Formats: sequence, C-alpha cells, structure tokens
Amino acid sequence: MIGEPVQAKRLVVLPAVLGAIGLSDVSGVSRNATALLFLVATAGASVLLGVLRGMSVQLSNRDGLVFVRYTGVTVALWVVNLVVKFGANLVLGAVEPHVAAAVSNSLLLTLGIGMLAEGLVVLARAVHADSRIAWSKGENGAPHTMSPVLDGLQRRIAENAAYRPAQRPGDLFSSTLGALRDTDSRRSQRN
Repeated sequence: MIGEPVQAKRLVVLPAVLGAIGLSDVSGVSRNATALLFLVATAGASVLLGVLRGMSVQLSNRDGLVFVRYTGVTVALWVVNLVVKFGANLVLGAVEPHVAAAVSNSLLLTLGIGMLAEGLVVLARAVHADSRIAWSKGENGAPHTMSPVLDGLQRRIAENAAYRPAQRPGDLFSSTLGALRDTDSRRSQRN
C-alpha cells in the first residue's frame, strides 16, 4: 500500500510460473465437461478481476522510476477474487462433489492468470509513463536492473506520441476544461 518500483520481472514471470504450475495441477479436468466449464468460468473471472486490479493501482514517478501503489479498490478486488473462487468451489462441491475434487487444485492456475492479467495491465500503463521501468529490484543497495527492451518500448511510444497531432479524448477534455476555467477567471478579474 505504500508503493514500490514497478518490477516487470515480478509482474510477468512469477504469475506465469504460478499459472504453469496450476495448469499441471488441473490436467485431469478436461475429462469432465462440468469441471472444464467451471474452470474456464473461474479463470475468466480471475482474468477480469486482474484487469480491473491493474487499472485500479496508482502509478507515480519517484526517483526516475515508475512506482505502483495498491489502492483500497485494488485490495477490495483481491477480496472479491478470493470470495468468487472459494465460493464457486463451495457451490460446485455442494452441487457435484465428484467434479469438485477434479478442480480443487485450480487455485494456482486462476491466481496465476489473474496476477498475469493484472501485471500486463500495469506494464501497459507504465510504458506510457515518463519514468523508467525496473526489470528487477536491486538487492542490498545495488541499483535496479533495467530492461533495454522496456526502455526501447517506452522510447518508441514517446516518439509516436510526439508525432501524433490528435489528442486523446481525455486530454482534449482536460485542456478544454482548463481553457474554460482560465476564461472564467479572466472575466471575474475584469468585473
């Protein structure tokens, strides 16, 4: 909640590993249509909640790095994610106990893909920032490891934005609102 540098390695590699381990844990699910449908539904819910979490975090600039900070909404979305997963498992266990056993090990898979979705959204937002993205955090006072790929991607995005004549709708609205405020304050100063 206090914030930390965005670490691309932690946002992508750890969730991918969790998802891969989880995938191996549920390899027998494909034999049962109900179990497969349940797994796809809970995985889809985890991805959706992961995307929402990625959009809910705050990004800021500190010491030339992009920092990420969880908000109350982010924490609430994590709670919702866990309630959905465990609640769905309880419902499935009550309705079809033999199927519930087949998908009981799906937590790592759904957790991993939800975290991966969150991480990809955070990275997509972070590459549009003016600050650099660390690949991994430096240990014991060592500098952070940076990624030439992410640096190059940020550079290309910044160059493309500089050559784009049209503004995004949000930027256009903000600049229009600011111009209206300036006009209104000038009128009140004249009166």
